Amino acid sequence: MRGPAVAPAVPGRPELPTGRERFDDLALGIVMEVDQRWQDRLGLVEYAVEDTPQIPDDWTSGTVPLSSLVRGSGATPTRLVLFRRPIEHRCESRADLEALVLTVVVEQVAELLGIDAEDVDPRYEGGL
Repeated sequence: MRGPAVAPAVPGRPELPTGRERFDDLALGIVMEVDQRWQDRLGLVEYAVEDTPQIPDDWTSGTVPLSSLVRGSGATPTRLVLFRRPIEHRCESRADLEALVLTVVVEQVAELLGIDAEDVDPRYEGGL
């Protein structure tokens, strides 16, 4: 079969959300929960999702990063970026994906706050 199984209500726009849109919605939900809990200590943090990281040619680590954390300074906010494709590649199910996104976000927020990841979110279960 070629073409969509469901005819779109608006021509040119898919009726069902794409994988990227589903990942963005999942990440946004997790980030909002964690950020609301720690907003008074986090300050201004900019969250983003990118498909893949830009890895330099001289990269010596054998693993692809799942996220990037750049601390802000002055008027520049702290920036936490989740890399969608490497995260999805490590997951077999939706539950795995939710758990890994939560783990990545919690560990990065813990790094920012200088506290244990277990204290950031009660759903956190160990590390990567």
